[in-house]
Amino acid sequence: MNPFDLSGKAALVTGSTRGIGRAIAEGLIAQGARVVISSEDATDTARVASELVMPGCACDVADDAALARLVDFAVRELGGIDVLVCNAGITGQAGPFAGVDMDDYARVMGINLRSQVVLTGLALPLIARRGGGSAVLISSLSGLRGNGRINAYALAKAGIAQLARNLAVEWGARGVRVNAISTGFIATELSGPLLADEAFMARRMAMTPLRRPGTPAEVAGAAVFLASAAGGFVTGHNLVVDGGTLITDGS
Repeated sequence: MNPFDLSGKAALVTGSTRGIGRAIAEGLIAQGARVVISSEDATDTARVASELVMPGCACDVADDAALARLVDFAVRELGGIDVLVCNAGITGQAGPFAGVDMDDYARVMGINLRSQVVLTGLALPLIARRGGGSAVLISSLSGLRGNGRINAYALAKAGIAQLARNLAVEWGARGVRVNAISTGFIATELSGPLLADEAFMARRMAMTPLRRPGTPAEVAGAAVFLASAAGGFVTGHNLVVDGGTLITDGS
């Protein structure tokens, strides 16, 4: 028996047209799951859904009504939901909290944290109704460390890890597991400018025991573990996927 097998499972992954989200969708599909592809951009959603031969539904996660339509679409197309991955998010404006742009703050908190509260509220009852399953909430290393420039993003990501713990307690008795993944520095299109910054990379890799960025596929592997029977006794956990950055003293 393959403990990672997801054959017959129905999954919904937000922000799944590129980077980490797409890698997670591909990882779930490789293990046999059917996956609803979703992003805010309708063209990207349709393109990636076609490439992966899966249903796609565009969704602005800041819109509660759109989230409800996304869940309804997943149920209609897949018959229900067994696995939910909340990945959609934005970084917002960098800078200290002193003088933070509160409009940007509200947008970052709304998209990164509030959307996950709303979406889990819609989807977890459906997962429980199917006899149980898994939700994976994408958090960040920035929510576990202090930083003078990552403001609302870090605060939202810290909240996501706590949301996973709370939901694990609320839903465990109904067979629903909820975990978070805190990613470190991952090589994606969005991190391209940082990858090209030699001074930043030298400093950051010196702080990372594995001395390299992570890959979206490595985050996807963690998500598949948490979504599958392989992680069947894991809930309320924040799995750090960061090459060791969190634990090092930089030596």
